[in-house]
Amino acid sequence: MFPIISALLAFVASLFRSRASLCLEHLALRPQLVVYKQTVSRPRLRWTDRVFWGWLSRLWRGWPDALVFVQPRTVIAWQQQRVRDHWRCVSEQGIRGRPAVAQEVRELIQAMWQANPTWGSPRIVGELRKVSIEVTKSTVEKYRQRPPKPPSPTWKTFLKNHVKDLIALDFFVVPTVTHKVLFVLLIQAHERRRIVHFNITEHPTAQ
Repeated sequence: MFPIISALLAFVASLFRSRASLCLEHLALRPQLVVYKQTVSRPRLRWTDRVFWGWLSRLWRGWPDALVFVQPRTVIAWQQQRVRDHWRCVSEQGIRGRPAVAQEVRELIQAMWQANPTWGSPRIVGELRKVSIEVTKSTVEKYRQRPPKPPSPTWKTFLKNHVKDLIALDFFVVPTVTHKVLFVLLIQAHERRRIVHFNITEHPTAQ
């Protein structure tokens, strides 16, 4: 706090003998010199120094030119961090999020789902309202017990099981020496690369 006070006093004194820009420059340079004197190898900044530079950066456009011991982006990062901390404190006040659902209600939802597997979430919501329990559809979907799904086979397993039933079909054209175009249909089995059927015609609509 002392470097800030000394800088402010120097600023007030310089108002009577120099221009405003020179006074602001002195105000910016004096805390930096004090910080350098107080440290040996590396300047150590206090929270008051960060507040000072954050305040000065909003009042004076030429503050980056007078900054020596840190980069201007560091001061901007301080300001952004202060804003984030402020709004984090504001948002964390009071109870966060929706109120927790009681354990008894969770167990009741699960019991109703097990006893009535054909009921949907809206039906369970309606039944709970009859006993003065207000829950939403999303809450029922969250706490209901879902039946375990069997693991789905991989694509490699599918090909291994059905390779005997898979075929490949291709329909392409072949130009001839006499500048005619032949249409070729080829069907091939995947298992042994065996040709199941092929045909060639000059007219694709022919029998």
